[in-house]
Amino acid sequence: MLMRTDPFLELDRLAQQVFGNAARPSAMPMDAYRSGDDFLVHFDLPGVDPESIELDVERNVLNVRAERRSPAPEGTDMVVAERPTGTFTRQLFLGDTLDVDRIDASYEAGVLTLRIPVAEQAKPRRIQITGGDAGRKEISG
Repeated sequence: MLMRTDPFLELDRLAQQVFGNAARPSAMPMDAYRSGDDFLVHFDLPGVDPESIELDVERNVLNVRAERRSPAPEGTDMVVAERPTGTFTRQLFLGDTLDVDRIDASYEAGVLTLRIPVAEQAKPRRIQITGGDAGRKEISG
C-alpha cells in the first residue's frame, strides 16, 4: 500500500488532470559560472534521453530544449506521478564576451554541461606603458 503524506497532492493531481502539464512548471534548474577562460552552465535534466536534447544559438541567444517521457506504458493507470514529464525549455542571453561559435556540450549523470569559451577580445590583456624622454616633446619658448 502506498501512503500519501502530502496534503496538497490530490489538489496537484486534479490540477494536472484538468490543465495537463501546464499545472506544473517545466523547470530546468541551472548553475552558471566563469572558470578561467571558460563560462560553464550546468542544467539538471535527470531521466532525459540525450537524443531528445536540442541546442541552438541564434545571434547571442542560446535555446535549450529537452523532453522527458513517462516511463509508464501508454494507457497505464498512474497511482502517483510526481516527476514532471513533457518538454522543458530554457533560453539564455549570452554576452558579446563569449565565443558562441565554440560551445562544447556534454551530458552525464542527468546533467547537461555547456562550456562556452570567453572570446579573445574580451580576455584581459596587459598594456605596455612607455615612459621617459622617448615619449616627450621638448617645448622651448
